[in-house]
Amino acid sequence: MLIEGFNTVMLVIMLALLCFAVFAFIDAMLRREDAYRATDKKTKGFWLIILGLAVVVNLPFLGVGLWILKIIGLIASIVYLVDVRPALKQVMGGGGGPKRRGGSSSDGPYGPFNGGR
Repeated sequence: MLIEGFNTVMLVIMLALLCFAVFAFIDAMLRREDAYRATDKKTKGFWLIILGLAVVVNLPFLGVGLWILKIIGLIASIVYLVDVRPALKQVMGGGGGPKRRGGSSSDGPYGPFNGGR
């Protein structure tokens, strides 16, 4: 009974690692190549290879023998989501970053919006 509970916990952890890596990989795929160059955060191809490998090593049928690779994949996913993704969002104008300074709440994308005045 104790072994079954342990195996269930390990399966949940492996699935969580897999979901985390898949999310990071898909997010990296959806970002533009020029945004990576603009942020000096390696290239899009580099991150797709690293995160793709993280997805592969986190597949549940590979077993628990690859824990060191799973941890390395987790670290790569965390680095992407904590460091690279916010920089890409800021360059691409995808919100979520710090608010612009000096702007008004009525500013539109092409300057101030004065309601037709």
